[in-house]
Amino acid sequence: MSIAEIAAAAKSASISLAAVKTDVKNSALAEIAKALKQRSAEIVSANKEDLTAAEKNNLSAPLLKRLAFDENKIADVCAGIDSLIKLDDPVGKTIAAAELDDGLELFKVSCPIGVIGVIFESRPDALVQISTLCLKSGNAVILKGGSEAAQTNRILAEVIAEAGKKAGLPEGWLGLLETRADVAEMLAMDEYIDLIIPRGSNEFVRYIMDNTNIPVLGHADGICHVYIDGEADLDMAVNITVDSKCQYVAVCNAAETLLVDEKVAKELLPEVKKVLETKGVEIRGCKKTAAIIDVRPAVEEDWSTEYLDYILSIKVVGGMDEAIEHINRYGSGHTDAIVTADKERAEKFMDMVDSGNVFWNASTRFSDGFRYGLGAEVGISTNKIHARGPVGLEGLLIYKWKLLGKGQIVGDYSAGKKNFTHKRLK
Repeated sequence: MSIAEIAAAAKSASISLAAVKTDVKNSALAEIAKALKQRSAEIVSANKEDLTAAEKNNLSAPLLKRLAFDENKIADVCAGIDSLIKLDDPVGKTIAAAELDDGLELFKVSCPIGVIGVIFESRPDALVQISTLCLKSGNAVILKGGSEAAQTNRILAEVIAEAGKKAGLPEGWLGLLETRADVAEMLAMDEYIDLIIPRGSNEFVRYIMDNTNIPVLGHADGICHVYIDGEADLDMAVNITVDSKCQYVAVCNAAETLLVDEKVAKELLPEVKKVLETKGVEIRGCKKTAAIIDVRPAVEEDWSTEYLDYILSIKVVGGMDEAIEHINRYGSGHTDAIVTADKERAEKFMDMVDSGNVFWNASTRFSDGFRYGLGAEVGISTNKIHARGPVGLEGLLIYKWKLLGKGQIVGDYSAGKKNFTHKRLK
């Protein structure tokens, strides 16, 4: 099929999918999880082909880690599907209701966006998460994964589409694009595609935004910070720092910069360095940091770099105001955390840091749709539109207004024969 045919099929399917009942969607999700498990050997074999090719092409270690899709990853995505099944159907929920007049009632009701186009990186698990979230929220989806995961993406899309069709979903609700040239054509499909979600570098996201008339939702970099306040429990601070940086370095919610209040820097930094070095983390520090521990000097570029690797930049600051200023200047609006025992200081930090996710005494790695209970995520949004932070089911919905009348006409109200009551309904 051509790109236009795939997009047209998705548009047609989206109309039917918007009205598919909850039990059918949940049955389809269960069928998808079952098929993924049954065909796990084929999926893993395809992934090994991708990994072999990626190694020959000298793909970096963090990207190879993202690319890997073994039995454990299959189990993880199936667990995500199971949790998605348990979530309430978000479609058709009444958000607000009002009586405009006796017998004239207005309802604001959630509904799917339509056709979602998602361009994502070398994580095959993202394909499963994105497609199943779109299914549950009643959206058709067109997927374009990285070429390095071509074999894995192809079989996953095949398995999911076949399982969905078997469960009664409209044919064409899921489409897969495979070449770089497909992206340019996809961006011109504003007749069929309602929203683009790009997942990639800042440069890539900017390219998408500059080359399409389709609305774009997403984030570029994940430059996340942990700020250790002068009132912090230092053992907690070390644990949160290490988890934020090391629990999984190749993801957008891993910490890239540690900010430390000068009040606790001399006591904290040697302990942080000791633990980070056991994890193989290279530390780059400002002059104040270098005066306390032996580190590679940080340069201006470090503060605005998403490493996605075992590298952490550290800056000693004069207090929380300087930390907030630094985050709002260099951060990407993704996830930032404060470690402090002072509630008022924590609240000030969370109010003033201009990010989609702000945490108090918790690792930045909690910034995730599955951990939020959203049923995984289609991506992270740092935009200031209808969805921000992890975009789960609710972020894939808009709403429509439904007006229920009994023959009323506007002329009667314009002429003063009738008057609006505008009562809010529960």
